[in-house]
Amino acid sequence: MKVFISADIEGVAGITDWSEASKSSNEYSYFAEQMTKEVKAACNGANRAGADEIWIRDAHGSGRNIDASELPENTKLIRGWSGHPFGMVQELDKTFDAVIYIGYHAWGGSNYSPLAHTINDSRVDNIKINGEYASEFLLNSYATAYVEVPVVFISGDKGICEHAKNINENIKTVAVSEGVGNSTISIHPDLAIELIEEGVEESLKGDLSKNKITLPEGFNLEMSYVAQGIAYESSFYPGAKLIGPKKVKFYSKDYFEILRARMFLV
Repeated sequence: MKVFISADIEGVAGITDWSEASKSSNEYSYFAEQMTKEVKAACNGANRAGADEIWIRDAHGSGRNIDASELPENTKLIRGWSGHPFGMVQELDKTFDAVIYIGYHAWGGSNYSPLAHTINDSRVDNIKINGEYASEFLLNSYATAYVEVPVVFISGDKGICEHAKNINENIKTVAVSEGVGNSTISIHPDLAIELIEEGVEESLKGDLSKNKITLPEGFNLEMSYVAQGIAYESSFYPGAKLIGPKKVKFYSKDYFEILRARMFLV
C-alpha cells in the first residue's frame, strides 16, 4: 500500500496565533515539533495498517518544517515548493492508494479558527468554487479526485473536520482543537498523537473505495482579494474577469486549469 500525507501546521494541537506558525518566531519550534509528531503518528498508523511506502508533503510556509529524522524509514519527504500546480499535494498520482491530511485548518471567510485562511491570507480574503467557500482541504481533495485517489483521514480544527465530513462522510476525522473567536480550545498534544495514529490505522483498514470524492462537471472559481489593486492585476490572467472591486472569476471544466489559474491568481 502506497500512502500520501499532506501536512500543514495551523491545525496541529494547541496552535492559536500566527506567530506560532512563523519560522522567525521563538514560539515556532514547539509547534514545528508537534507537527512532526503528528505526522509521525500518521506514519505509524499507516504502517500498522500495512503501508509499504509513505510520501509526505511538508505543505506549510517554506515547506521546511518537519524533522525527517523522526520519521519511519519507509517515508519520503517532499520539502520546498517546485511550482507544480498540485502544490500541497505535489507528487500525488494514480499510483497512490490513499491520501491523509494532518494539521489542516478552516478556510478563509470562516470563523472556526483564529488561523482560518485559504492559501495566502496577505493577498486573498477567501476563495469560492461554484459559490461555496473553498478550504485548502477542498482544493487539494479535488486534486486527489482528479488522479482518482481516495481521501481517508484528516486531523485539524473542528471546523475543517466537519467540512470534510460534509464532502464525504466516510473520511475519518480527528479534531484536535476548536476555535472560539481569537482563541482555541485544544486537546492534550499527546492525546492528539494517539488519536491520529489510531484514526489513520482504522481509516486505511476500511473500504477505501467509499472515500473517493466526485468532481463537479465544471468549476466557477471566484477569488476575493484584500485589496482592489491585487484584483485588478489578477484580472489579466487569461480567462479571468474582474467582477467587483476586489473580485475576479475564472471558469473551466478541467480542474487542472483551475489549479493552474490558482497559482497565478493567488
